[in-house]
Amino acid sequence: MSREHFHFITGRLAAAALENTIRDINKNDSFDYTIQVLPITVAALMTPSWIAPRLEVPPNATCLVLPGYCDGDLKSIAEVCNLPIKVGPKDLRALPEFFGQKRVNEGYGRFDIRIIAEINHAPRLSLKQVLRMADALANDGADLIDVGCEPNSTWAEVGEYIRQLKNAGHRVSVDSLNPIEIKQAVDAGAELVLSVNQTNREFAVDWGCEVVVIPGDIRQIESMDETIDFLSARDVPLRIDPILEPIGFGFAESLHRYHEARRRWPEAEMMMGIGNLTELTDVDSCGINVLLLAICQELGVRSILTTQVINWSRTAVRECDLARRLVHYAITEQLPPKHLCDELVLLRDTKLLEYSDEELGELAAQIRDHNYRIFAQQGRVHLMGAGHHFSDEDPFEVFDALLDSNPKNVDPSHAFYLGFEMCKAMTAAQLGKQYNQDQALNWGYLTNEEKDRHRLKRRKNRD
Repeated sequence: MSREHFHFITGRLAAAALENTIRDINKNDSFDYTIQVLPITVAALMTPSWIAPRLEVPPNATCLVLPGYCDGDLKSIAEVCNLPIKVGPKDLRALPEFFGQKRVNEGYGRFDIRIIAEINHAPRLSLKQVLRMADALANDGADLIDVGCEPNSTWAEVGEYIRQLKNAGHRVSVDSLNPIEIKQAVDAGAELVLSVNQTNREFAVDWGCEVVVIPGDIRQIESMDETIDFLSARDVPLRIDPILEPIGFGFAESLHRYHEARRRWPEAEMMMGIGNLTELTDVDSCGINVLLLAICQELGVRSILTTQVINWSRTAVRECDLARRLVHYAITEQLPPKHLCDELVLLRDTKLLEYSDEELGELAAQIRDHNYRIFAQQGRVHLMGAGHHFSDEDPFEVFDALLDSNPKNVDPSHAFYLGFEMCKAMTAAQLGKQYNQDQALNWGYLTNEEKDRHRLKRRKNRD
């Protein structure tokens, strides 16, 4: 059987990065390859008809690999190249996966922590609002929808709301200490009660569902002993929640209580309510959720209660869904949770492909056409075209310099496009993200892909 030989097509800009990427992919020398650098700066500008007459394929090549943006009819290439043709990924960083090298091993994505997502102050909301919120939370990964009641009151409609949630296909819990309210909820189908302590435990015997035990005295883990013994003696299924406290109110000590609870009750199911940290800390919730889910995974806390009320934790359920998969794989496989999945790397990117000032200068000198190339490097925005190379930390300065050069091709549409792209480039430069012209910035699982080549399709001139 002949050895596989891939012939890659690229432009000048991506040539070095492509070479390095292929070398990493082929560390085991499992295939041969050649790279043909065509006389064009940006590979995304290539079309099949432009590539075809410029092809120089080695006789021993077994497959032709085109750049990811080379879309359209490949007939013109097939007529001059009697080889299988593949179009690679649009992002060079995805090339390892294109070659079957998965970033994570088989089994990634499993989890054993269940997410209970609370709808806060449900009595203040209409049934339609609650149903809509429940659908969204379930779509983001919630396993149970928790109906949060109001303290010091009895909600007459709790049963109807839970009945309708059950009819919509949701598993439901109820968050209340009020025995009357709880009875209506469990009769309507609630399968879990948050919460039970010495004030309402005798009623739990008749509810016929699982309950969450909390301390009578939040600072004393021993205050759960009598309630746990009382319920266990009566075969009431339960989970234990020692209560996570906010920073400044005993946060570290509350973490210790979870560890102590696991020591005292090694076989018990446990839950952690994480909203006291994510909702009450001036920081994006994503990193906090990963750390808390890691603590839960190590201690065998198999359910968490979260909410997403404040804006910085508005996607907490989705974050927890991704985090539980990450920490499960890391802990079961005894691997650091690094380079496993980048969906939770939101603000910055996992890796930057950067060019030196000398490389950028050489690139600018090679450009002969009047299309503009935009780069974000070392905190600056660069704009290049034939005979021009402008750069500054402020894209307004870059654009002013461009206008001072009396360009002939900057109509209102093109000016809007350049402004849009330079805004993205400035954001990338400020945050340390990878910027690739005509591609969306990578915001992890929050990324919204842009329409393919939304500006390039309007360009007629090519190198």
